[in-house]
Amino acid sequence: MSKNLTTRSEDYSKWYNELVVKADLAENSGVRGCMVIKPYGYAIWEKMQAELDRMFKETGHQNAYFPLFVPKSMFEAEEKNAEGFAKECAIVTHYRLKNDPDKPGKLMVDPNAKLEEELIVRPTSEAIIWSTYKGWVQSYRDLPLLINQWANVVRWEMRTRLFLRTAEFLWQEGHTAHATREEAVDESEKMMNVYADFAENFMAIPVVKGLKTETERFAGAEETYCIEALMQDGKALQAGTSHFLGQNFAKAFDVKFANAEGKQEYVWGTSWGVSTRLMGALVMTHSDDQGLVLPPNLAPIQVVIVPIYKSDEQLATITEAVTALVGQLKKLKISVKFDDRTTQKPGFKFAEWELKGVPIRIAVGPKDLENGTFEVARRDTLTKEVVAKEGIAAYINDLLEQIQNDLFAKALEYRNTHITEVNSFEEFKDILESKGGFISAHWDGTAATEEKIKDLTKATIRCLPLDQDEEVGSCVLTGNPSSRRVFFAKAY
Repeated sequence: MSKNLTTRSEDYSKWYNELVVKADLAENSGVRGCMVIKPYGYAIWEKMQAELDRMFKETGHQNAYFPLFVPKSMFEAEEKNAEGFAKECAIVTHYRLKNDPDKPGKLMVDPNAKLEEELIVRPTSEAIIWSTYKGWVQSYRDLPLLINQWANVVRWEMRTRLFLRTAEFLWQEGHTAHATREEAVDESEKMMNVYADFAENFMAIPVVKGLKTETERFAGAEETYCIEALMQDGKALQAGTSHFLGQNFAKAFDVKFANAEGKQEYVWGTSWGVSTRLMGALVMTHSDDQGLVLPPNLAPIQVVIVPIYKSDEQLATITEAVTALVGQLKKLKISVKFDDRTTQKPGFKFAEWELKGVPIRIAVGPKDLENGTFEVARRDTLTKEVVAKEGIAAYINDLLEQIQNDLFAKALEYRNTHITEVNSFEEFKDILESKGGFISAHWDGTAATEEKIKDLTKATIRCLPLDQDEEVGSCVLTGNPSSRRVFFAKAY
């Protein structure tokens, strides 16, 4: 099959868009700004979902489901949150259509079916969930509430890109309520660490854990924890956020509890989420000019076996040998596909599975059967070797683990060599344009300076890294005193 992918060096953005479509992950739909996630793409999302869901449940969370619609007055209850999302809201005003008398065969909004109160299509679920929690929490014995939901949300984006920014997207959102501030802060940090663990050990993506500035904080939060990843083009991508909400939503929705002494107190809250944006991160971190490169832990198909034959008799003999190997691999919980389609030649199959990022490809022909060997190709390095039939299943199992580790090491090497300390604004601009990546620079802590740097360079403060010590210095733009370095980058 002909891939004809634009190369990354030619046009990174075009390469990404083409790859997502050609690798059968997703496509644009008939609805502006919305995508269709195709079966292969959804299979990857399902693997992400299953692993995250397991991690959430291990940390004591339960899944629930809340309505898609939020009454406007309820949405307005927490002012900062409402203001923060107002420009992205889709609103339902009517509940019925009727035949248009002036245009036969067409429909119109029924003016008599106007809703008494408009409904917001959820851009996030804090309002509907906290209004529900009011009925669930009376006493300290009802706490903590540790709830997660898998859902879709709508944010009316004007400029969209498959997975990275769409008007509707899939995500999970955790919403928890606690008796003390300390417990809620611990929860926020714990979930940031769960996300980092998932990104690094499952997606093979190294991340920086940090805090958002006040300007970049989630609307209605007192603190936002985040994980930031670096893509191959030197741009950052926010891969997950966890918010300490303080008592803001509890006060807005009057969620109180009686403590052990019988005194009424407002609960403390958190919310946290990751979305199908992680699919974009996965594509951009590992893939190459030949197509997708998937870490084995996320690949829907970890091993594909392609037979090479000239006659039906040869295919039958190969199939017998492959069936035995498939059985061995499945016992090791390895997902494997035997591509015995007679409608396509081996070369086409090789190109197709390379494009789709299957970690290991095994080719087997009559000579391999004679020699008691298999040809094993790695997708990440595009290298091949001949492996003896004896012990091949254990070899493949070890190789999958090796590929997973190697992908992380490669991404980590790139990330670490693209964190650059700068001490002047000229150096800042030069590194941003010539090298990209994270720029570690002093900032005077003011929103005005943050905004000015963004206006001048399009770079934003990605986070205040949690693992960085305080360091006295001068702001890279104003020269004013600064107590620590922060990470700037251009971002998706």
